Amino acid sequence: MKKKTIDHTELLLLTLLEGEDMYGYQIISELEKRSEHVFEMKEGTLYPVLHGLWKSGAVECYEAEAPSGRKRKYYHITRKGRDILKLEKKEWQTYARGVEAVLSYAPAVG
Repeated sequence: MKKKTIDHTELLLLTLLEGEDMYGYQIISELEKRSEHVFEMKEGTLYPVLHGLWKSGAVECYEAEAPSGRKRKYYHITRKGRDILKLEKKEWQTYARGVEAVLSYAPAVG
């Protein structure tokens, strides 16, 4: 039986949460900034993915008061999430090397 791999969106979110706990809008902003505006995620995409990560045990969430006084829901990567991320990063790097090898292949001319 083949193991389920996570999709690239989950990989990106777990990577962001590996560095620090974040709330939803912060995740969206940080993803856009770090990707140099390649990834511009909408809330309608973010929250279902976070919910799936929560259901799988890869993240936990908690509420905390922001400096503005309003409550925010923060997401925190779990040990299980870190284990998943470690494995998935290795698989992604192998995949990316393979794609790069194909893209950079220059056939002999002549």
